[in-house]
Order: sequence, then structure tokens, then C-alpha cells
Amino acid sequence: MTCSFAWDDAGLPAWGTAPRANFWVAVEQNGPWGAKAFTQSRLDPAVGAAIETATLGAGGRALLIRRPASHADHADHPRRRVLVAGGLAGTPWLLSGSVAEPDEVLGLPFELLAEGAPDAIAARVGWLERLDGGVLLLCANGKRDLCCALRGRPIALELERTAPGRVWECTHTGGHRFAPTGIVLPSGQSLARLTREVALAALRAAEAGELASETFGAWHDRGRGHLEPSWAVAEAYVRELTGERSPDALTVAPATLDGRDQAALTGRDRESDPGQLIEITHHDGRRWLVRLTLEPHDDLPESCGKAAVAVRSWTVSVDR
Repeated sequence: MTCSFAWDDAGLPAWGTAPRANFWVAVEQNGPWGAKAFTQSRLDPAVGAAIETATLGAGGRALLIRRPASHADHADHPRRRVLVAGGLAGTPWLLSGSVAEPDEVLGLPFELLAEGAPDAIAARVGWLERLDGGVLLLCANGKRDLCCALRGRPIALELERTAPGRVWECTHTGGHRFAPTGIVLPSGQSLARLTREVALAALRAAEAGELASETFGAWHDRGRGHLEPSWAVAEAYVRELTGERSPDALTVAPATLDGRDQAALTGRDRESDPGQLIEITHHDGRRWLVRLTLEPHDDLPESCGKAAVAVRSWTVSVDR
């Protein structure tokens, strides 16, 4: 049994498993990808390594992308599409452009991509411009994990017929045990166990600058990667609880307990480890105190062909 089917059978939540990224850079590269795609593809490995290193060094995540096709093995690259998504902690934005040579990507102002103003970045990088709406990147890197090819590529091919130009195959995003997996840009939301219907809902919501309520819940929502895992879990839980679709409607912070909150904790909680307490605040003033604990489960393989490892998942509740 492949890893993702084993995890499906176990029914374990995907919350808190999003790849960490304060911004995203996606570079078109046709042809086959190896397990370490930036240095194992038709991209010059020195250029690929430099792009990946520069992006990671600035707190972002780099992916290779290609158009879904029966055999995405075209060697020609008149120009390469590049996608850049940032502003994830506020109002997310998406820039798009094309380059004649991949080393032009190294001219991006990586230090500005997490929080910089998109218009200022586009003005500084002449080949970038604002892209309205959103795109979905579906992991299809079968050399990294079999599940991504078996379950990711068919979804990408089907969606390309429905939403042409807005769906890309991409390299490893982590979490192949939740295949088919995807990243929605510009929000940076990471999705698990995608179906055609959930993926289309995510794309339609991105058109309106929102998250799709169909993606909410522990089965599909891995979280938003600019948040550390426990914070991403708390935010995802409150989104499911409230149906809040706006990316910037909620802020996340460590819980600061006032007298009323302290009184709400039971004597047992005060004497034992209550887990993490995270405070979620809505821009309309509503506030939730979210309690998170990690629960152990039976060992499972996190990747196809690998040995089973210890597994824990988040248990979540609202104190107030």
C-alpha cells in the first residue's frame, strides 16, 4: 500500500503539515524531474541550486512548475513562466512574468518578497506584473514519491481542461502522505487529499481573493505556511468553526490570559500540562482561545518505500 492510502485509511488530520514559507517562487521547467528537482532536471544544476538557496535563505520556498500534459517532456523553452507570491501575513499578492534564461530569476529582490509592496517589486523587476486571481500548483514529482505521480497528475490533467492556464504541476511540496497535495497562490494555503471539486472551489475562491470553505477542516486543510505549525492549526480550526474566507481577517498570537481566561481553566488544567494555548483575533473584535495538544498514533510510513515512523497529530478545542 502506498503511503497516502495508508494515511487515508488511518483517517488522520492534515492540519499543521503545510511547508513553511513566507513567500513562494515558482519557475517553469519542462521535462522530467528527479527527486532533487532543482539539481536533477534539464535546468542547469548550478542555476537551480542558486535559485533554491536564495529563496530558502530569505525565508521562502522555491518550486519548479510545468504545464499538465500527458507527457510533460518538452525540451524547448522560448521563455519560462515565473510566479512570485508574497504578503502572506497580510493581503496576499501574486506577480507573474517570463524570462528568457532561468538565471534572471536570481535578480529578484528576495529580501523584499515576504512583506514588500507588490507594485514596488514589479517596478524594480521589469519582467514581473500583477496577476489577478489565483493559481493552483499540484505536486506531481513522482521521482520524489510515487503517490504524487499516481494521485497528483490525474487531477492536474483534469483541471487543466476546466481551468486552463491556472493549474500547474509542481515539484515536491512535502506531505506526499496526503496526496494529491497542492498550494494555492497567492494565499499560500497548502491543501491535502484534493479532489476535482475541492480544487475548483479553491481556484474560484482565489479569483475573489478568498479561501474556499470547501477546503476547511482537517481532511483537506494543511494550513498556511507562513505560520508555525501550531499557529496554522489554530487559525485553520477557527476558519472551519466560523467559515471565515478572507485571508487577512484573523491574527494569531500566543495566548495572553486575563483573569477571566485564567478562571476558565479547571483546577486539573492548572496542575497538568494543558498543551498550547493560541489566541485568534478577528478584525471585528471576536476572540478565540484555542487549545492544542499532540496525540500519538500507530506508526505509519511518511513516504512510499520508507519504514514506518512514530506519528502524532493535533487535537484542537476552543476554551472560550
